[in-house]
Amino acid sequence: MSHPRDLGDDHWAVRPFSNRVAGAESSARRRVVAQLAAGTPVLPVLIVTVIVLVDLAGGAGMIWLPLLAAGPALAATTNGPRGVLWTGFLAVAAGVTLGIRDGMPGRELAAVLSALVAVTLASGLAGVLRVRRERVLAAVRSVAETAQHALLKPVPSTVGPFQAAVRYSAAAAEARIGGDLYALIPTPHGVRLIVGDVRGKGLPAVGTAALVLGVFREAAHDEPDLLAVVDRIERSLARNLAHDDFVTAVVAGYPQDGHLEVVNCGHTPPLMVRACGSVTPVEPAHPSPPLGLRALAGHGPSLHVLPFDDGDQLLLYTDGVTEARDHGRTFYPLAEGLERHVSHEPARTLGALHDELLAHVGGRLHDDAALLLIRKPAASETGTPERATASEERCRP
Repeated sequence: MSHPRDLGDDHWAVRPFSNRVAGAESSARRRVVAQLAAGTPVLPVLIVTVIVLVDLAGGAGMIWLPLLAAGPALAATTNGPRGVLWTGFLAVAAGVTLGIRDGMPGRELAAVLSALVAVTLASGLAGVLRVRRERVLAAVRSVAETAQHALLKPVPSTVGPFQAAVRYSAAAAEARIGGDLYALIPTPHGVRLIVGDVRGKGLPAVGTAALVLGVFREAAHDEPDLLAVVDRIERSLARNLAHDDFVTAVVAGYPQDGHLEVVNCGHTPPLMVRACGSVTPVEPAHPSPPLGLRALAGHGPSLHVLPFDDGDQLLLYTDGVTEARDHGRTFYPLAEGLERHVSHEPARTLGALHDELLAHVGGRLHDDAALLLIRKPAASETGTPERATASEERCRP
């Protein structure tokens, strides 16, 4: 005969498995309860209950019973067909009970009940259509998100010698994609980036943005000259755009240490943040036309070369940021906001700017907005010997 202690080891070996089974069953029960709670028409049932209580308290009969139709009608906006039918059944049952209790004539009670049944059936059909529309909308959002990831590829936190971050908000929140564009890629000719804004909105603007980004990514690897990259984009747009369409853009490159090249094609000027924290716009020496309009202007863009040292940052953005207004029609002061929130972490800087921008406009942007920030880490952050940078020298009085 085995001693109970001898069976104890087997018992404890089996117990963890039984615990896992019990845990799985408990988790399944919680999921079922959560689904039932999510599908339960709480507010419609509450309305039906209130009407029943009012009728019981006042005994008004015919006055309150037609209001029971509000239950299934409201359920159509918050629940699926089952919730609507369940609420309608409850309303009809309450109507029959209260009608008999209050002594309503049979013809009037039949009319009220017929109205309740008709409203329930119509609300059930509306609930079915609403569920179908929600599924279609979810599918469209999924496709839009996939298209956005294919078009506007995520920017890594480190690209070449730079820290980088990007924030993008489409004005069409349901589509989650718009006409603003950005890209930041390492190439054999140094890190190159572009931020642009396509004239117009909707699918045509998205198609143009895809065209510009495709040409930029190809030319940025092939062309050693940054102006040649811009020329490639210009030629492609000239063949594919309508005569009144255009794209404003800033194309920048970092071909060698300490030197940043910027080509501005009718776009809002980037903001340079020096290591000391001063913020200045990078205005083009010679204004250039937007991409796609060079033939009308008669001249091309110019190359602006400026120093870019350790600790310096460059913010590129679209006009959806600077043209965002509050309720008093005041534009968002981007340069001031950048001075307040600039830090050694581009992601944290853009997060603070984006939150402040949404607070400025009251929570919803009316135009697409893109922010791209690059920062060259200081020598002390990379582990190399510290030295006074030219940027710090320029900041000194």
